[in-house]
Amino acid sequence: MARRASEQKKSRADHDGHRFAFVVHPLTVDFLGNHPSYRWTRHLPRRLVETTAAYMPGQLVGTVKGGRSPATGRAVDGLIYALGATPRQMLTRPPEFTYRRLGQAVSDAAARGAEIVGLGAFTKVVGDAGVTVAKRAPIPVTTGNSLTIAATLETAKLAAKRMGWKDLARGKAMIVGATGSIGSVCARLLAAAVKDVVLVSIEPERLEALKRVILEETPDAQVEVDVTTAKRVGDCDLIVTATSAFGQRVLDVSQCKPGAVILDVALPPDISAEEAALRPDVMVVESGEVVIPGPVKFSFDIGLPQGVAYACLAEAALLTMEERFECFTLGRDLAPARVKEIYRLFRKHGFQIAPLRSFGRPLTPELVEATNARADELRRDRKLLARVKAEAGEKMARIPPRAKGVAGVTTLK
Repeated sequence: MARRASEQKKSRADHDGHRFAFVVHPLTVDFLGNHPSYRWTRHLPRRLVETTAAYMPGQLVGTVKGGRSPATGRAVDGLIYALGATPRQMLTRPPEFTYRRLGQAVSDAAARGAEIVGLGAFTKVVGDAGVTVAKRAPIPVTTGNSLTIAATLETAKLAAKRMGWKDLARGKAMIVGATGSIGSVCARLLAAAVKDVVLVSIEPERLEALKRVILEETPDAQVEVDVTTAKRVGDCDLIVTATSAFGQRVLDVSQCKPGAVILDVALPPDISAEEAALRPDVMVVESGEVVIPGPVKFSFDIGLPQGVAYACLAEAALLTMEERFECFTLGRDLAPARVKEIYRLFRKHGFQIAPLRSFGRPLTPELVEATNARADELRRDRKLLARVKAEAGEKMARIPPRAKGVAGVTTLK
């Protein structure tokens, strides 16, 4: 332990301020073929590439430079590690398979001076959501879900304002994946603001338990629960999807209410651009994207515009700026108080929600105006709305059911 501490101290002396690390992985097998170092894999069978890549150890692939708190002047930098496994590989293997590779990455990060590690995408879904990884790690580990929730709720407010809503609390909200670690806290906090919510999950008993918690915290809330979105999707103004579903459709966008706003928190996303295109009067907003003050520069492409980070990465950076080297967010039972605390730190250190986007397109005034115009037309003409829903539904039926960008857990063409 003394030797490791000495190595960490020496490594930290080699850079200004404090250091964090973050672990990512390819969201689909196509991410591997798109990387400059692995373009040659495009000529191999996709199943072979995906299966083989899963065995790759965690590797240091990039850095995050330039982070600095405007409140304290404290500088931070980061190390980016990548596993080779896709979500499909992680979900179809024992958790220990992923734990071992995460452990290697965390140990290497600690030796290079990192004082906390954030888990990205499915590395925080596998097994017990970071608890085992943290127990074995030489430095603290956090999943980033607290800041992801805070960023989602802040994005909801910004999206509502951008769309011209008078009040976020208007109408009805739906949370898909409501019994998950992100969805459950989102549901509790949204219920306090919106008052009228629909909770959707494939776990009926946990749904009922969540409903009881919400009614204890917000007695005047209207709470409905269901195992499918089909019955209420056409009634909801705001929909939050936060699932770890894989290979099935979690939401039928074709049946949404005109002018509905969908916040897709899941990574990989729950909604595809192909599905969303069937209803141009519905706005799907990418959520959980944050700008770290500095500005920061990423040497590795994490799939976002330069300087923009996923909230799970940003939580590790934020805790580093605050010098809170602790397992801030772990497991599946999160406390709303943690979300409120991380949001306070978010504002203290000058973090911001990234410019809103929909499938990579900025939410420009022109895009918002066109979306609202289509929605207004459908609201005025119920027969037209019925026809649009029917036609979109027929087209949706021809799109293979999927989530996370793939058609099924075991299907790989």
